[in-house]
Amino acid sequence: YMPTLDVYWGDNLPLLRALPDACFDLIYVDPPFNTGKDFVLKQRVGESGWKTGKPVLTLPAYSDVWEDERELYAMLREAAELARTLLRDDGSMFLHIDSRLHARARLMLDEVFGEKAFVNEIIWAYKSGGRSQAHFSRKHDIILFYRKTPQAYFNIAAVGVPRTNARNNHMRRGVDESGRVYRSIVTQGKEYRYYDDEEVFPGDVWEDVSHLQQKDPQRTGYDTQKPQALLNRIILSSTRPGDLVCDLFG
Repeated sequence: YMPTLDVYWGDNLPLLRALPDACFDLIYVDPPFNTGKDFVLKQRVGESGWKTGKPVLTLPAYSDVWEDERELYAMLREAAELARTLLRDDGSMFLHIDSRLHARARLMLDEVFGEKAFVNEIIWAYKSGGRSQAHFSRKHDIILFYRKTPQAYFNIAAVGVPRTNARNNHMRRGVDESGRVYRSIVTQGKEYRYYDDEEVFPGDVWEDVSHLQQKDPQRTGYDTQKPQALLNRIILSSTRPGDLVCDLFG
């Protein structure tokens, strides 16, 4: 299944105000993180550039410098309010942030969507980046998952992953009458079986999705690019083929 991609070039808030209500099934929001930095796009040039990474043309991508932080928070609130209006009743929103915005964003979304609309605080933990000696190295982002209504679509089975042996050392290995291999553990007199050929479903800590490495073939040269596997998990779990997805800060 290959989705159709429409790109609207311009400030997102005026564009969103012009769209009809309840038109999206899923909205993903990856806004500026209030880093105080300017980000760039390193556009590879020519056949050599695409093969070797050089030469590149450095272009401005976006500015994350705010003279008044209140402007950022006001923009995020309006984006969240518009997102709720644009979602269908069975739609969901995922807001991707880090520790700089997490506390304010959580309270803001509780106000906009309602506290009962909160579903998950997802921790995306990764190992790439520098190592600090001044504090514990910051190695995770936060994704806040909200539903517009309790009827929102969600299918955890769409994002199952192969079972690993990492936690099986304390379990007994067995083979059932059908020849299927399983690991089992007995708790309070009851046996629990975990079959090797069954997928497991992600929890709210995602350590199995790697941050983009420096030479990852997915890299486009755009600062703060997110890996496809991360978006796959969000989209596959919360939409059906043919649903409409909006990325507010694509």
